[in-house]
Formats: sequence, structure tokens, C-alpha cells
Amino acid sequence: MKSKVTMQDIADQLNLSKNSVSQAISGKDGVSEETRKLILDTAEQMGYIYQAGRKKSQTDQSGYIALIASDFAFAQKGFFGEIYLSVEQETRQRGKQLLIQSISQESEEALILPPILENQGVEGILILSHLSTPYMNKVISKGLPTVLIDHHYPAVKADCILTNNRFAAYEAIHYLTELGHRNIGFVGDINFSPSYYERYEGFRLAMREAGLEMRKEWLLLDATEQTEYMMNAIKSIADQPTAWFCVNDGLGFILNSTLQQQGFQIPQQVSICSFDNGQLSQLSTPLTTTMGIDLKTFGRKAVEQLFWRMDHKHEPFVEILLPTMLIARESTTRPRESNVLI
Repeated sequence: MKSKVTMQDIADQLNLSKNSVSQAISGKDGVSEETRKLILDTAEQMGYIYQAGRKKSQTDQSGYIALIASDFAFAQKGFFGEIYLSVEQETRQRGKQLLIQSISQESEEALILPPILENQGVEGILILSHLSTPYMNKVISKGLPTVLIDHHYPAVKADCILTNNRFAAYEAIHYLTELGHRNIGFVGDINFSPSYYERYEGFRLAMREAGLEMRKEWLLLDATEQTEYMMNAIKSIADQPTAWFCVNDGLGFILNSTLQQQGFQIPQQVSICSFDNGQLSQLSTPLTTTMGIDLKTFGRKAVEQLFWRMDHKHEPFVEILLPTMLIARESTTRPRESNVLI
């Protein structure tokens, strides 16, 4: 005699999670209409018997999404704080609860996973920003659907939500060249994260396309967000470029302050363009031209992709690149002819 068809049987047939099948059959949010229709059609074809009036437990009704990040990332409240709020809102709208865990440097180095990942109700994991590759791979080894936010690396096999760093940096440099700048410098630690290295690649692409020289003394490729570093770097440069591109607003803010302390007028003598559209770009004097990121979209897309991955566990991993927007402010202008070096 044929055994009774269960939700797990339907999930196995469609290669989906049991939770997705449960949500579709019970009429709850959390799955797309296309997926819901597929599940319901399959349930009917397989002879699934609906249990009228069945009471669901609280555990059945709501699962958990885990969000983990380093102590450093959570300390960047302006940038990652907005992403976190968007993630929380989007998760709640989909009927799930968000569990948050900060990862200390000691835990990261010792590969100690947070206790929340042992919660049987956790259905997916979001990793916010940079954690070491061995640590991320240990998280992924738990076998739960995982999405990285604002970070990726070839050795980490997971979906990623990213800024289109190369094209954004390219657009920033193109904007500066359109203003007439021919001598442009770069500020950023390209070894700190793949994002910064990609912004350097976009910088190089735009400079090469414009036929401009990248002078070694104008490439501060190990720049840190420290006043002492910036002061020493600027003092060591005999001829300033007419414009600088910084990989984040923190570096743009410190560079702005340092150049003014050295007697340079911003933007009359030196223009500055940075990245992120964070608070520092809006507090500097003059206000800093920057590449703006839609942080709410970051969070929303991350949750959307995680729920998609929960329903499509064996599909190829993808990287979703989000666009930026140039926000022109007072820190950039056309260069004086007398400042342009030949």
C-alpha cells in the first residue's frame, strides 16, 4: 500500500526545503508566487492530503535567519548599520526572525562558530562584510544557505551581494577627467579587501582609457585612515596631482584635512572624490564629492537572494552587482591651468 505523501516528499521531489513547501501549502509569505504554484501543483500530482484545521506550532510558523559580522564591521554603524536595519525589516516582512552575532577577532582566528548557528530553527545565514576565508568556509560547511554581503573571494563558494566597484571607480575618474583633470592620484589600501582592489582596477581602467599616466608617487596603495600616515604621505610628494580619488569617505576626510593643513585650497588647488556617501563626506569642509551606495537596497537584495537560495539549493552561485550614483559636491572643480603638470 502506498504510504502517505508528506511535505518532505514534495520538498525532495522539487529539490526545495521543507520549510518552503510548508509556507506554500499554508499560504504564508516567504516564497514567490511562481514557486508556490509549482509546489501546490506538485502536491496535487503526488496526492498530498491537506489536513484541515491543523494547528501549527510556533516553530512551524516562524524560522530564523542568522546575521554574523566581525566586531569591526558592526562598529561601522553608519555604513553597515543601515544595511543591518534593511536586512531586519526585510526578514521580518517575510515572516522570519533575525538572530545577530558579532564575531570577535579571537573567535575568528580560532575558527569558533557562534552558538546561534547550532539553533535548529536557523534556515539561512547572512555574512556581513569581511571575515577571514577559513572562517567563512567553516560557516558555509554547516550546510545552510549562505549569502555574503559586501564581500567575496574566489575560494568562498556562496552567493554575494556587491557594489559594482570597478565601474563605480571608473565613473568617478571619468567625472574628474571630464572636469579637465589629467593628474590624478589614488588613495586606498588595496590589500585590505577585494572591494578596494576592484576600485583600484576601475581607476586604472579609466586612466588607461583616457591616456593618462599613473605616477608612482601618486599611488598610495597602502593608505590607512590615520592622520600621521596621511601627513607623512602628502609631505613626501613634491608635486601634488590636481585631483585625488579615495576608496572610502574616511580617507577622503583625512586627506582633505591634511591638504588644508599643508596650505592647499580645496578644490581650487586640489579636488577630492571619495566613495560610499557616508557621514564624513557630508561633514567635511568643503563637502566631498563621492560615489553613493543605496544601503537599503543592499539589505533587501541580500535577503531576497537568501530566500531564493533556500528554495534553489543546487543552482550555481551568483554575484549580484549593485550600481552606485555619483554625488557631485564642493570638493571637486575644474583644475587651474597653472596646476596642471606637463
